[in-house]
Amino acid sequence: MLRERKKITPKKAVSLTIVYFFMVLFAIVLLFPYVFMISKSLMTGTEAAQIPVELFPKKPTASAYGKIFSSENSYMLYAFNSFKIILFNVIAIPLSASLVAYGFSKTKFFGKNALFAVMLSTMMLPTMVLQIPQFVMFMSFGWYDSMWPLTIPNLFGGGAANIFLIRQFMRGIPNSLDEAAKIDGANAFIRYLAITLPLCKAIIIFMMVSTFIAYWSDFYGPLIYLKSPSKFTLAIGIFKESEQLVQLDDKPVLMASGVFMTIFPAILFGFFQKELIEGVQMTGLKG
Repeated sequence: MLRERKKITPKKAVSLTIVYFFMVLFAIVLLFPYVFMISKSLMTGTEAAQIPVELFPKKPTASAYGKIFSSENSYMLYAFNSFKIILFNVIAIPLSASLVAYGFSKTKFFGKNALFAVMLSTMMLPTMVLQIPQFVMFMSFGWYDSMWPLTIPNLFGGGAANIFLIRQFMRGIPNSLDEAAKIDGANAFIRYLAITLPLCKAIIIFMMVSTFIAYWSDFYGPLIYLKSPSKFTLAIGIFKESEQLVQLDDKPVLMASGVFMTIFPAILFGFFQKELIEGVQMTGLKG
């Protein structure tokens, strides 16, 4: 038998209408700056500088995007540098963090809880406190003006927050699976690689997408450690290029560079929206 649909009372219908109205209104307010940026990027320089301000282009043109991808600009080089750093970190952070988390969640060793508490305590250290010691250390390694400071440290888990996140997820995986593989003769690394890691697909995807977005938009790290323009990432490259564009008052190209900066995270979020939501929900429920 088909389940009867619950009747919505007039009072509840009014309350739902009010809620949805404010949700749509809030969405419009949040989306307006982004729509305005896209609109300005499709205008000519003269039209974009008009007063009163035009909200939409009369004759849309993609000339601003043509300037971005032209040989005169280095946006593609900056994007390539960003992708190199991101590709390394998208693989290194989830794998290293999950390996450490497996040790804390599925293995037994002396001082495990104390060591985990020490690791969590590092989350309370302000980032500003660590910047100068890290910069001096990386300088002594000869890593200044290279991508090593933005990649190699992430081989150690990418931060306590990532390790804690996966560890909480792994605690929800039945220990019986791990124990059965142990009886069959599988060592700890094989159990981690063949059993636990595949079951962490949702949280791994969540971390990969989060890592992509974090390093795609990372401005402060490249600003500190990168000096040569040929090694700039897209975030710092757009900042440097925008100084000249402001002087030239080229608003469409400025807006087009902003659209180009946001399009990849938006596409990624659109493709993996379901996995991202599942990753957050399951992490909150498990452990």
